[in-house]
Amino acid sequence: MNDSSIEAGKDILARIFDTYFNLHAIISLAVIITIALLLGRLIAVVLRKVVGFIGAQADKTEDLEVVNRLRRYETFLVLSIALIKVGLVLFGLYLWWLLDHPDGQPTALIGASAILLLLLSASLSPILRDVVSGTAMMVEQWYGVGDHVRIEPFMDMQGVVERVTLRSTRIRTLNGEIIWVNNQNIQGIRIAPRGIRTIALELFVTDLKKGQQLVTKANDRLPSGQLLLVSPLQIVEETTVGENLWHITAVGETAPGREWLIENAAVDLIKEMDEQSKTPVIAHGPLARFADVEAELKFKRTITNARKRPVKKKRFVAVKRADGMPPSKKRAK
Repeated sequence: MNDSSIEAGKDILARIFDTYFNLHAIISLAVIITIALLLGRLIAVVLRKVVGFIGAQADKTEDLEVVNRLRRYETFLVLSIALIKVGLVLFGLYLWWLLDHPDGQPTALIGASAILLLLLSASLSPILRDVVSGTAMMVEQWYGVGDHVRIEPFMDMQGVVERVTLRSTRIRTLNGEIIWVNNQNIQGIRIAPRGIRTIALELFVTDLKKGQQLVTKANDRLPSGQLLLVSPLQIVEETTVGENLWHITAVGETAPGREWLIENAAVDLIKEMDEQSKTPVIAHGPLARFADVEAELKFKRTITNARKRPVKKKRFVAVKRADGMPPSKKRAK
């Protein structure tokens, strides 16, 4: 490339910048973008008030289906705040182009934006990956505002979803910490069914009545509440498994992150009370396990189908008859 071509290119770029990016154009662009941002903030304030009202209605209702529907509305509104802000900025750019460059073609602005995005691709690529990941998760409805989630691959990162955008997710942990996570870093989501954990204790005792009393006394000594032991241990099954030996199954519910109340505290408490009694009755246990009803039904179905055997089909052979009638069928050995 010779020097004349380089100079010609510089002259073209200089004319473009003088025409479209002069002082007046830059000032008008700053004013329009400022108005767009202020309008976006005003709309965000209004929408957040609506979100708060919907959240309050979800807290009041006792119908789980209504709660899930209101949570979807809440998530959609929170997500729309970011979309509206971006849309206002883009509309402001388009309006600025029409007002300051009435003779220019809007397609030129699109072309200039494409060139700018190409030049800034190195710095914008992480944001674009976040947006793509966030869009996919929102379309597939992985989670919503108000859900208690555990984020993979960060095993210790769990809490309630407070805010969702196409770029990031904000959760609040049980200890009050606020965690922001880029959507591209979210490889998986674990959601607590109905926002609680259901845990069962398996207990083998030599005296059924005293075993029942151990479960009752444990409930009296465990802290209860919406953020602790949501539902006390309830005996759901009592089975005789041998001479003077009973199998007791007790099920309780805790808030997510408080599983230790049953898995550790209740188990240690029952063992301690039994050891302190004059006649211990625990033969085995207590053993803690998760007890989600839907999960147990699905696993039971899977195991039942896996244990099935292929059925041998019955074979028949044709037997000729001496009287000339059509042959009859006889089961093959």
